[in-house]
Amino acid sequence: MRWTLKSKPEKEKVLKLQNELQIDEIIATLLIQRGVETYEQAKTFFRPSLNDLHNPYLMKDMDKAVARVETAIEKGENILVFGDYDVDGTTAVSLVASYLRSYYPNVATYIPDRYDEGYGISYKGIDFAEDNQFSLIIALDCGIKSIDHIDYANKKNIDFIICDHHRPGDELPRAVAVLDPKRSDCSYPYDELCGCGVGFKLIQAIAEKRNQTIVDLIPYLDLVATAIAADIVPITGENRVLAKFGLEVINANPRPGIKALIHNVKKKVLTITDVVFIIAPRINAAGRIKHGNEAVALLTEYNLDQAEIFASEIEQHNSNRKELEKQITVEALLQIETNNEKENFATVVYQEDWHKGVIGIVASRLTETYYRPTIVFTKSGDKLAASARSVKDFDIYNALEACAEHLEQFGGHMYAAGMTLKEEKYLAFKEAFEKTVEESIHPDLLIPEIAVDAEINFTDINPKLIRLLNQFEPFGPQNMTPVFVTKNIKDTGYAKPIGQNDEHLKLFVKQKGSEGFAAIGFGLGNKLEMVTNQNPFEAVYCIDENEFNGNVTVQLRLKDLKN
Repeated sequence: MRWTLKSKPEKEKVLKLQNELQIDEIIATLLIQRGVETYEQAKTFFRPSLNDLHNPYLMKDMDKAVARVETAIEKGENILVFGDYDVDGTTAVSLVASYLRSYYPNVATYIPDRYDEGYGISYKGIDFAEDNQFSLIIALDCGIKSIDHIDYANKKNIDFIICDHHRPGDELPRAVAVLDPKRSDCSYPYDELCGCGVGFKLIQAIAEKRNQTIVDLIPYLDLVATAIAADIVPITGENRVLAKFGLEVINANPRPGIKALIHNVKKKVLTITDVVFIIAPRINAAGRIKHGNEAVALLTEYNLDQAEIFASEIEQHNSNRKELEKQITVEALLQIETNNEKENFATVVYQEDWHKGVIGIVASRLTETYYRPTIVFTKSGDKLAASARSVKDFDIYNALEACAEHLEQFGGHMYAAGMTLKEEKYLAFKEAFEKTVEESIHPDLLIPEIAVDAEINFTDINPKLIRLLNQFEPFGPQNMTPVFVTKNIKDTGYAKPIGQNDEHLKLFVKQKGSEGFAAIGFGLGNKLEMVTNQNPFEAVYCIDENEFNGNVTVQLRLKDLKN
């Protein structure tokens, strides 16, 4: 691991913010690192308000989208809400469909089959719309590159409203409205929304026309927060507001589907991290193992007993997903070792019988193991399909763009993408991709980085600091949990490996002149010798609070150690 200490902000800026907010240097430094430099910005950061949300009509084509929905309702048209099979897509479909159904009955949902139709808008979906007299399709979390599909629908007199957040190509689809804050001609003030976030802006705009306020839309924010967490978008600006209020809904009064998913969770208050690791994988499991329709059925169900039945089925899919993922990861690791490819600049693997629904997770696991941009391929019909994952600061989408001549189609963003190609093009693509990565990646990016916010002493850790750090939540990209480094610390003699295979490390650490803290290092069991015999060492860590039997204690969550 390489430790990178973030550069300290200008002293004048820190002092100014300290005085304005009456806070200490550490908190002022953390805020400025997050782009918070004034009293007003700090107020928005610490006290997000639904009033901070932008006017949805600032988004290009929003007026056209709302007008088309209103026309459909006035004429009694059938509306099909179409979305991708992952968390962002299924929550977006559930959001828009459940909102429209709250006052208009002719609304149905459509999630493409991952195996039969693949990602995005499908010809089969458009044919389904034609066969069932749907004259308007609202596409969520997909569609920005579906030029041919939209032309196909236009010939059948089926209109499209596209709500996407992926990067557009050179040409936009000829839809009635294309809502995408990443459009070059869209001046919407915030372009980091997820697909469900763009769907939320659409219902916010429709609600405004119906004389509803933002308060009327709060019950839908549990879906938006789930999508924000799962899609790993920045927790800044509007996303921070939507995530904060969405988490409040999840913790206080979630929809029956989410309530059914979390009813066995022991924690009193769920965080964004809990959404990422508890709620999101289960919603995803439906589309990975069976069909994304099951996730939409769960998230739009208003009867808790029925939601419990749906949730237990999805729980089973999640268990199957874990087993498959484990098995395929082992096979992929063996393939890399056997072919002696672990020193390559990129990892590209393929086996025709790997389950298409879990190759994205396997790509993430391989990236964690070898820390290389990674693509995992499997057979899908008469083509190969793949999921790609990247390492910090390397744009895998750009790398794929450089190899586009070998691909049938691809889409995604900086850190994750999907693609298809003809089987005979696999080896040429693999060679081209590995060459592209080798020529464009900085060697430092192949070593996992721990970005450290600040160096502190244990004497700096006090109740006020912890109270303020808690107010930095919700955490996520561009507002990660603060990471600190402290030097010259020692274990008090309690250090021991824990876990089934002694893979974790538990210790009690002190620094001269300070009280001690319990500490745990997941995956650091092999560093036991480093901390024994009163050896001084440095640690990078996050500060956690542990609650047990009503007592709250501070615990350091170690990320790495060195002498």
